[in-house]
Amino acid sequence: MSQEVDNSLKEICLEISKRYQIEFLEIGTDKNHVHFLLQSVPTYSPTRIVTIIKILTAREIFKKHPEVKKILWGGEFWSDGYFVNTVSKFGNEETITKYVKEQGREKKYKVLHKTIQLTLF
Repeated sequence: MSQEVDNSLKEICLEISKRYQIEFLEIGTDKNHVHFLLQSVPTYSPTRIVTIIKILTAREIFKKHPEVKKILWGGEFWSDGYFVNTVSKFGNEETITKYVKEQGREKKYKVLHKTIQLTLF
């Protein structure tokens, strides 16, 4: 994706944060993939969170950058699949962040946005 599309994606995600209880701790890309490290409330299921993000980002990206739809396979911004993991005693934020950054085949992971995870105490 282009830098303009990356910037729009970041802006859209930060707007989602304002309207929903979904905090984007990190947004990153690597050539043709997008990775998110999120924090949300327990009332949202992982499926609900993914659905919110996919629907809103695709709609807004296509509205701001109609050329993107033409270059995508089948004209869809997101594939049907996704991976979700949670921070727990078996996987802390560092472990998940490392996993996300090591996913790209091109190893050109670019951080578009990063915040510090909120803590309870």
